Amino acid sequence: MSKFYSKWKRPLIRTKILSGLSKYPKYFFDWWKYSRMHGAEPIKVVDTYPCLFDRTSKTRVDSHYFYQDLWAFKKIYSLKPELHVDVGSNVNFVGFLTAITNVHFVDIRPPHISNIKNLEIVKASILDLPYKDNSLKSISCLHVAEHIGLGRYGDDLDPLGTKKTTVELTRCLAEGGNLFFSLPVGKPRVCFNAHRIHSPGQIIDYFNNLKLVELSGTDDEGIFIENIDIDVLENTRYGCGMFWFTKG
Repeated sequence: MSKFYSKWKRPLIRTKILSGLSKYPKYFFDWWKYSRMHGAEPIKVVDTYPCLFDRTSKTRVDSHYFYQDLWAFKKIYSLKPELHVDVGSNVNFVGFLTAITNVHFVDIRPPHISNIKNLEIVKASILDLPYKDNSLKSISCLHVAEHIGLGRYGDDLDPLGTKKTTVELTRCLAEGGNLFFSLPVGKPRVCFNAHRIHSPGQIIDYFNNLKLVELSGTDDEGIFIENIDIDVLENTRYGCGMFWFTKG
């Protein structure tokens, strides 16, 4: 019951209303103390910007995103494709890719990005990519497919959303091409409407027309393991599976 409560409480926490209440006394005390210090700038109420959750002993790192982006970037850098197509991944990851190759960034909600060399923004659904069969030599889709069909990002509801995503990515991948794919893995379930969890075996089965080159990932402790044993990921609750596939 406590886990269920915490999931529903999280949106309230993000509004800085619920858990933030206990942090405001320290915030106001620091404001008062800072204002009395020599050389302090005037602070207008309209300019205040309470940051209540950053006083931590360690810098927060999302292990899924940090390791998957680094993992995929190194692979793409070593392969040096003339064009790389990313579908819906972290925009920061996509931006870094433009330093090493030409990039198409495909998203149903295209970001407002302009004047970036080597970057083309493509508005399209991951279930209907604007590319011919067997046409793309290099594709990435990181922490995206688990959301498809849950309506979270304005997409249509579809219980087969993840599986249909894998079919479309397979269709576009060229013979000899490389696909870098990641998503949460562990014991299969739907955490509506945030994401789905798939077992690594499910994903390998979804991509049964491709060859698995490498399986890496992070376990429940956030530890990255290159060439991880599939059984480790099968038994996680919320690990991250990083799959490198090729066609042919």
